[in-house]
Amino acid sequence: MAHKFKITGAANDQFKYDFSYNAEKVFWSENFKQKASAKSAIESVKKNAPGASTVDLSKDEAAGSGYRFEIVASKDGQHFVRFVASNGETMMRTETYKQKASAVNAIESLKKNGPAAEVVDEA
Repeated sequence: MAHKFKITGAANDQFKYDFSYNAEKVFWSENFKQKASAKSAIESVKKNAPGASTVDLSKDEAAGSGYRFEIVASKDGQHFVRFVASNGETMMRTETYKQKASAVNAIESLKKNGPAAEVVDEA
């Protein structure tokens, strides 16, 4: 399967994960102190991303609530995506894209392919 979640080591004996297509990272997380926390976060993404709403903050739409994808405009006019948990914490984010359509494609990829994606532990 081309899509996968990958858990890797991070600085200071911490852990992080990403959602990748082939070798390209689409979304990535912040660092976690415990590997179990990274695994739990992946399971939450797999469960909640498919039904999550999308809010376009670059159009001044209200932030919303619950699990959601937020399309955010960067200072240079590009766009990136955050996947936000129901408690308001950012779980994952993307790179910045020149075209907003690329940000939307990243969201659709995670929604469609995330639930069945293999989890690979490389930590």
